[in-house]
Amino acid sequence: MVFFTFLLILFSSFYVNAADNIPLPAFRFGVETAKNPNDVAITLQIIFLLTILTLAPAILLMVTSFTRIIIVFSFLRSALGTQQSPPNQVLIGLALFLTFFIMSPVFSEMNKKALQPYLNGKLTFTQALVEAKKPLRKFLLKNTRKKELLTFIEIAKIKRPKTPDDIPDTVIIPAFITSELQTAFEIGFLLFLPFLVIDFVVASVLLSMGMMMLPPVMISLPFKILLFVLVDGWGLIIGSLVKSFY
Repeated sequence: MVFFTFLLILFSSFYVNAADNIPLPAFRFGVETAKNPNDVAITLQIIFLLTILTLAPAILLMVTSFTRIIIVFSFLRSALGTQQSPPNQVLIGLALFLTFFIMSPVFSEMNKKALQPYLNGKLTFTQALVEAKKPLRKFLLKNTRKKELLTFIEIAKIKRPKTPDDIPDTVIIPAFITSELQTAFEIGFLLFLPFLVIDFVVASVLLSMGMMMLPPVMISLPFKILLFVLVDGWGLIIGSLVKSFY
């Protein structure tokens, strides 16, 4: 015990002496008086950017195609009855990459018309935000049901807009999210039908054979997977999801 204590003291003194010879950086944070209005504007822009980065996961979920894709994948796994296969990490990763693929035209237009002109000094920060919203609003309106838009316009108690440009963002975003949920549940219902037929057939066969103690799920699962593989289920579902946004 004394030996280990001696070694601890020896190594501690060694690291202390070594640290004395190594220059360490010092960080200082403070608030200074702005010399001109541009300093205040830049500071506000940085705060706004940090806020956007904090809300990035919610923005990705709510104003892109991610919501519809991940819900459909969840319905598919439930219809197959495969429990945790594919795992959540795989489904979320696939949904993210499909989201980037579907949203790439929108992101490219935002980069071309808003970000690059702003970086080149051709647009102010406010003008860049206005230009960046245009392609995103176009995507949201294209995939939003009119019924949902009218519902939220009535809830907001605003006058019925004459043009799409008159619709406020606070109406478009919740209407888009509700429309995505409705569409995803409709696709999920259609996904359940063929697998439900297999469950009925297997359960009827087992009942007629007197095998009431054997869970029908154990027998129907291989047939579900076989059917899904034979019809190229992943290709059909992913292709249909991607095409549904265009």
